[in-house]
Amino acid sequence: MPEPAILVRDLVKSYAGHPAVREVSFEVARGEIIGLLGPNGAGKSTTLRILTGYLPATSGQVEVCGIDVAANPADVKNLIGYMPENNPLPDDMRVREYLDLRARLKGLTRRKLAPRLDEVIHLCDLGRVRDRIIGKLSKGYRQRVGIADAILAEPPVIILDEPTIGLDPHQIIAVRDLIAGLRGRMTVLISSHILPEIEATCDRVVIINQGRVVAAGSPAELPREWLGPPAYELELAGPLEALPALLASVHPGLSLVPTPAPLGQEGFAVIRLAASADTPDLRETLVNTLARDPRFRLRGLTRPRHTLEDVFLAATRPKAA
Repeated sequence: MPEPAILVRDLVKSYAGHPAVREVSFEVARGEIIGLLGPNGAGKSTTLRILTGYLPATSGQVEVCGIDVAANPADVKNLIGYMPENNPLPDDMRVREYLDLRARLKGLTRRKLAPRLDEVIHLCDLGRVRDRIIGKLSKGYRQRVGIADAILAEPPVIILDEPTIGLDPHQIIAVRDLIAGLRGRMTVLISSHILPEIEATCDRVVIINQGRVVAAGSPAELPREWLGPPAYELELAGPLEALPALLASVHPGLSLVPTPAPLGQEGFAVIRLAASADTPDLRETLVNTLARDPRFRLRGLTRPRHTLEDVFLAATRPKAA
């Protein structure tokens, strides 16, 4: 099995005896984009600071590309491109001037510096503002400058803390496309509160709550694992007491969710159906079965899709923690 780009095992960080991170463990494969989620105070930023070598762990093992962070923090920093939250940038420097300085500090040779600068400016769509003062840039362009800085030296691992915070929808899409373009070329770890962006961008998600990993998996797997198959929702009129027998004839995995369903003026009720994990998509079968039964009138059928936000709320509520 290939060595992971990031390995975190039994990570603990305590402040004055109070644990901020409690035995956190996860791995990130090379070339993978992974989202690190959690409510405020969950331990995300502490975990990132330990990963980048800026903060020592109380105990546990953290490796980046096979190098132990605690034993070799300077070597690890050379392997990571890091954009912290709020992306501190010098307001009095021009974009290319700043990136040129950062490239020199990162050790790019004179022969590689100019072509790499041009490549990163093109990749991050900074060509129109390359000679602008950073302090006069919009929030979206400042975020792009921060990402350009992070990928400048072509490190194998990129860590981005809230890369789309404060951006408008157009800027969010641009940054999302930029991050997606790194897939397979670099390993990217993103911490964010914007769950739709994580769902659209990341291969896997790790959710931390109260310092512990409470959920991990792909955005497609987690809703089924935490919330089960999506329920069916019907707008139906007819003898509801006859519905369980009809559902059993459609598929044994279908069941009626016993929730209040007030009748409307035309006799229609909102009915929710649950399905077992191995139940196939039965929308067409349900429509045909109900249409053939003269006792029922079907006005609508939907299959609501569980989102990463639903999983996040389920995994981070106090009872789940």
